[in-house]
Amino acid sequence: MPATALRPTGLLRSARGIRWRMLARRLLRSRRALVIAFVALHLAFLAWLLPLMLAGGVAGDLPLYRQWAMHVMDHGVWVGIDSDWVYPVGALLPVVLPAIFGAGAYQLVWFLLLTAANGVSLWVLTDAGRRRSAYPAAWWWLGILLLLSPVALLRLEGFTGPMVIVALVLLGTRPRLAAALLAAAAWIKVWPAAVLLAAVISSGRRRVIAIWACLTSLAIVGVAVAAGGLWHVTSFLTTQGSRHLQLESVLGTPWLWMAIAHVPGAEVYQDWALETREVSGPGDIWIMENGTGVMLAAVAVIAVLIGWAQRRRGAAGDPRLLLTGALALATAFIVFDKVGSPQYMLWLAPIVVVGIAQLGRAWRVPAILLTVIAAATTLVFPLFYLELIELSPWAASVLGARNLLLVVLLGWTVRELWRLGREGGTDAGLSDAAPHVRRPVEARATGATGASTPSR
Repeated sequence: MPATALRPTGLLRSARGIRWRMLARRLLRSRRALVIAFVALHLAFLAWLLPLMLAGGVAGDLPLYRQWAMHVMDHGVWVGIDSDWVYPVGALLPVVLPAIFGAGAYQLVWFLLLTAANGVSLWVLTDAGRRRSAYPAAWWWLGILLLLSPVALLRLEGFTGPMVIVALVLLGTRPRLAAALLAAAAWIKVWPAAVLLAAVISSGRRRVIAIWACLTSLAIVGVAVAAGGLWHVTSFLTTQGSRHLQLESVLGTPWLWMAIAHVPGAEVYQDWALETREVSGPGDIWIMENGTGVMLAAVAVIAVLIGWAQRRRGAAGDPRLLLTGALALATAFIVFDKVGSPQYMLWLAPIVVVGIAQLGRAWRVPAILLTVIAAATTLVFPLFYLELIELSPWAASVLGARNLLLVVLLGWTVRELWRLGREGGTDAGLSDAAPHVRRPVEARATGATGASTPSR
């Protein structure tokens, strides 16, 4: 057949490809499509959990949460107030609230509260659907919720993640509310403190943020102390500090491979009190005793780097510095932590969501990295977790690749912080890195003087 005869077919295929791409682009920018996707995703989650709900059961970490909640409901014993607890005392609210209709409805109420939290986060992120530029971020967030659904639906991070998204979006226009949200989230799980620290260092309204975060913390601690929890309100700090190396942690990777290689003394074992797997072996004593110190040192170095970059840029309120600093600190919390649970990936996703919404293509690298990290995390847990604890080299390789990508992500954030500091004035690089940036997180309210962060 002559080559010329193929041209109409090729043109037809090209036209079809263009038509499909245009249709996909319209769908991604459609408010109706986004709402339908959100509803469909959560209906799918509901269908998955429905048999368990009908049987009055719970999954994931919820058996432990429900046990704590029923101690409150049936016996008036509050963990974190009447006894030491592994979580900050603010976590009592999402743990106890689903028990208001009894133990049998715990999973259902938990799911409904979580769905509401996810809905609010998308509502604020997209400004009730009016901010079309944030739609790619909203779609990415739904994708991450799907990829990490085994933990996104069944861990406390399911609440703190949406809280951080809302706080970051509101930080520029309502810094008091944003600071209160970040502080409240940090009293549920500690990780939002990384975002709060980055905001205090880089923000032009650091005093307002610090004051409202402190007031919120004082209110939470005051309630706990008034309820009799004076001697237990900070117990989560010492409880976490005494933990051993968790199987999935980045720091635990060498000992996992020691166990696979049958190095004498290396093993994977069950911590029955916390329902988690841990690793041990030759040389682990030092890292168990000093791991927290190493993590705090890494956080301090990154905090200094954020402060240096902020001073070099000559003005506070650059959203790139805030978001990159927050991501660097949160990633350091994971990379240098002795604990390494799969839900920790939900510490990073809320920051990346807002980064995509506000900085667009400039945040392709963390978006792609975290997508792969999330997929690998779910492969490890729950899909191939039994193989991992049975010391399968293949499962350990997937985990090792995931942990390596976390280190790569940390390296990217540190490099970006260094680059932002080297650029100097906040105009430098803004037009090149993110030509469509919209004075987000911080710049809208501070006025971020026209010379420093131009409105696009």
